[in-house]
Amino acid sequence: MNSWVIYFILIITVLGSGSLIFLIQSEERSLKFLLAFSGAFLIGITFLKLVPEVFSPPSVITGLFVLLGFLLQLALELISEGAEHGHKHTHKEGEKGSPFLLLIGLCIHSFLEGMPITGGFNTSLQHTLVLGIVVHNIPISLTLMSLFLHYGCSKTKALVYLMIFALMTPLGSVFSGLLDTLLPAMDTYFNYILAMVIGIFLHVSTSILFETEENHRYNLQKFLTVIIGLGVAFGISLL
Repeated sequence: MNSWVIYFILIITVLGSGSLIFLIQSEERSLKFLLAFSGAFLIGITFLKLVPEVFSPPSVITGLFVLLGFLLQLALELISEGAEHGHKHTHKEGEKGSPFLLLIGLCIHSFLEGMPITGGFNTSLQHTLVLGIVVHNIPISLTLMSLFLHYGCSKTKALVYLMIFALMTPLGSVFSGLLDTLLPAMDTYFNYILAMVIGIFLHVSTSILFETEENHRYNLQKFLTVIIGLGVAFGISLL
C-alpha cells in the first residue's frame, strides 16, 4: 500500500472519529465497549505479530527498549492524563485543565507510534501496525474532542488541535524515512524503535483492559468484546 494512502487513512480516522462528538451524544457505556475491543485488539496484534518480529533473534537489549517504551508512556501520562486509553479526567468545578499539555503528551505518543511505519520493516508488519493504530485512535479521538470541549475550547479550535494530533503519526513515519535516507545505518536501530512502540502498546492496552470496568471486574458482555478483539487480532496475524 502506498505510504500516502496510509497517511490519509490515519488522518481521516482521527478527524472522522473526533468529529462524531458533534453529531452524537457521547455514550459512556458504548465507549467502554469500544475501548475494550481496541485494547484487546492492540494487545493481540502486539503479541501475535509485533513481539515475534522484534525478538527475532531474541535480545536483552531489545527487551530493555520495550521497557523503555513502557516507562516513557507512563511518563507521558503525567501530562496527557491517560487520554491514550480513554480516560476522561475532568476537573473539579472552577478548576481548568490544560488542553496544551494534553495535546503535547498525545502528540509525542502518536509521533512515536508512527516511527516504525517506514521502509525499514516488511510490508505485512507495517500494515498490521497501521491497523492497530487506526483501531486504537478511534476511542482516543472521541475522548480527545470531548476533553477539548470540556476545557472550554471552541469547536473550531478543538478541530485544529485534533488536526495537529492527526498529523503526528504520519510525521513520525516521514521522520523515520528521512533518517533512513540520510543515515543508512539507521536500519540497525529500527528494531529498537519498534520495541519502544511495543512497550507503549503494552502499557496502553493493559491499562484499557484493567480500567474498562470499575473494581477491575468485567461483565459477560465486556468479556465477549475482549474475546472478539483477540479473535480479530488472531485472524489478522494469519493473513
